[in-house]
Amino acid sequence: MERIKKYLLIGLNVLFLAGIPVFAEQNTQNTGMNLSTLVTPQNVPFEHCTRVYPMNAEKLFYMTIASINANRFEPLEMQSKTGYILFNAVNKEFLASIVNVDNKNTMLKITPANNNYYFAPGIISNIYKYIDMYGATPLTEIKSAKPAL
Repeated sequence: MERIKKYLLIGLNVLFLAGIPVFAEQNTQNTGMNLSTLVTPQNVPFEHCTRVYPMNAEKLFYMTIASINANRFEPLEMQSKTGYILFNAVNKEFLASIVNVDNKNTMLKITPANNNYYFAPGIISNIYKYIDMYGATPLTEIKSAKPAL
């Protein structure tokens, strides 16, 4: 009798623990793109590489630099006058261009430098997510400390 209870308890534990990953996988599928979709290289449409933001070009330029830095991509070249940033992500070079649409809107276009759109879509979506999350914060100038006399 004790042996039957022991095997029954072990069997229920195995069934319970085997069902946990199934429920976790269903939850990630309901939220949109899962991790393997964002990391796996695939053909990315050009429409996913552009986005319009309701902010001026200077703020979007700084937010793009901050996003590249936060995602630990390597910035290679920046030009604030023309509004472009060349950066390296996952051994592939990308060009982020900031263009004024009108007085209140600015477009960010992130394209691969070699025009080969076969890459992981998580690269550009992470940059857009960062700007969406922190874009409402105001830019503040950091004043240098005065030297002590």
